[in-house]
Amino acid sequence: MHIPMKSLFLAAVVAVAVAAVPVHAAEDASCEKVRFADVGWSDIAATTGMASVVLEGLGYKPTVTIASIPIAFAGMKNKQIDVFLGYWNPSMTPVIEPFVKAGQIKVLDTPNLVGAKYTLAVPRYLYDKGLKTFGDIAKFKKDLDGKIHGIEPGNDGNALILDMIKNDTFGLKEFKLVQSSEAGMLVEAQRAGRSKKAIVFLGWEPHPMNVQMKMNYLTGGDDVFGPNLGEAKVYTAVPTGYLEKCPNVATLLANLQFTTDIENKVMGPILDKVKPNTAARNFLKKNPDVYAPWLKGVTTVDGKNGLAAVTAALKK
Repeated sequence: MHIPMKSLFLAAVVAVAVAAVPVHAAEDASCEKVRFADVGWSDIAATTGMASVVLEGLGYKPTVTIASIPIAFAGMKNKQIDVFLGYWNPSMTPVIEPFVKAGQIKVLDTPNLVGAKYTLAVPRYLYDKGLKTFGDIAKFKKDLDGKIHGIEPGNDGNALILDMIKNDTFGLKEFKLVQSSEAGMLVEAQRAGRSKKAIVFLGWEPHPMNVQMKMNYLTGGDDVFGPNLGEAKVYTAVPTGYLEKCPNVATLLANLQFTTDIENKVMGPILDKVKPNTAARNFLKKNPDVYAPWLKGVTTVDGKNGLAAVTAALKK
């Protein structure tokens, strides 16, 4: 019997498409709900938003709990939190290490972001006046009103500043840490910028502050925040046993790779009061090349093609 070449071609295409659909790994019923922790940073809001939008497209039900870093890690220990996309290494290492050593938290092997930085910063006009290193801070004590501006209480960056004050590192024993929030600290930095006042604050990248403000990072803090201006890698953390219980979600988490450029683009709208999931959805709609690699080997919650499902969901 003669079979038209067109039919053979279509059959081959179908066979390839079927072969390309990942084999669905059986998951515990509880895996349908994916519980994220967000520590109130816009970069974590951005990455959590992107992961949540993708999971929704796959048929999962992600939720987000806002908590301080210690509470987020305790939540994973107690199996109340499933995923944290914002373990900044090395600054958070002293906080997470006890949980990892006790076998309560698992850190994925591959970072979800490289090229990040986290250390103290100043407005450029203050840098130009001579406050260029950690060792210069004490010289400007009067101008700074003896204050260093941090973010939320319990944050690892705040802890590093408090340790410097406690140990009189760089002659900072008479300084005080101003604890606030990311937004509160940025308001103070921007207000100081408008009036050309002196301020030292926690700075990091990725973050729109790097383009919204004329600022410089202080050198000389390698022993506190790490080398290369607090150069960091950001990792994903989950409760021990979660990867085995939820292998499909685990595959997605292992695939997640962000860049400082991606995060900056999603964070911008978030800082303008756009909801994280909305900012993430708007970005991913326009950038399918970003999320396609994340879905390699990932299915929907009921075993269908993951990439096709997410692409269709983003078109709605």
